[in-house]
Amino acid sequence: MSAHANHVTRTEARAALEAAARASLRAPSVFNTQPWKWRLTGEVIELSSDPERRLGLTDAEGRLLLLSCGGALHHARVALAAAGWLADVQRLPDERRPDLLARLRVTGRTTADPAARNLAGAIGRRRTDRRAFGERQVSAETMTRLRRSVEAEGACLHLVPDERVPELAVAVDEAADVEYFDPAYRTELTRWTSRPAWTRDGVPPATAVQPALRRVPIRDFLPDGSPGLLAGADHDEGAAYVILFGTGDRPADLLRGGEAMSALLLQATSEGLSSAPISEAVEIAWPRRLLRQLLSDIGEPYLVIRLGYVESAEVLPVSPRRDVRDILQIDE
Repeated sequence: MSAHANHVTRTEARAALEAAARASLRAPSVFNTQPWKWRLTGEVIELSSDPERRLGLTDAEGRLLLLSCGGALHHARVALAAAGWLADVQRLPDERRPDLLARLRVTGRTTADPAARNLAGAIGRRRTDRRAFGERQVSAETMTRLRRSVEAEGACLHLVPDERVPELAVAVDEAADVEYFDPAYRTELTRWTSRPAWTRDGVPPATAVQPALRRVPIRDFLPDGSPGLLAGADHDEGAAYVILFGTGDRPADLLRGGEAMSALLLQATSEGLSSAPISEAVEIAWPRRLLRQLLSDIGEPYLVIRLGYVESAEVLPVSPRRDVRDILQIDE
């Protein structure tokens, strides 16, 4: 009997889709805004962006919002595949509803995908690690596996050569300066780093890192406060800096880019790597042009990601996540 011939009851389908939405809670998002919501109706679940959670200054064009939602979609897809469910995914299914990003339907059973199970196992372990990485290099073999995971989601990955990392540092540093001296940005940053505990979102001080010398600067989330983590004695000597990119910046491209971001971060976690997205240089238009030059103008940059190994046994604190009741509406 083929996998498609296995009958799936309505109850089973709804339980699988609800579990997928729960898995999406751990997806990364800019400033940990978690700007998505799900609606389960019948045997279909819909993913929509939440415009009220878009960062008006930091993400004025909504690019990072779409990347974040793409990450949630990929987490949900991984959870379904790891549990042995086949699912039909429609991206941007209704042009009259621009906030509706995807529609998922369980179509049958299959053997649990070993690769998906590997990624699903990394969902709970993945952290954004803003501490300094040590001298250990990311191997070419590991980088090949990371690149393949990104390409499988329809995006591309560019490793910035060591001799061009200073150019990347300039792009990130200049973008950070533009934002830092904008009072409206500082207000927005404060809003998302001073969240009440009950909101279960934002970047709490315990997960922010104190500024230190780096090859490429890391965002200072608490310029007037006290971050909870020390950078450590290292300076990112062995860090690999990669640019996630695609062929365009339409909503469909950015959504796919977010799925690729999730695949990259989960694969990196499964490989024992630490990771930290760096988004400053894509938040401002002209530093983004510098990233395009690093790509030799062959693609549209979505995100910079720092990869490496931390020489510390300290366990990172878990970033807060919203209650599933806040992101999932269930219609009977």
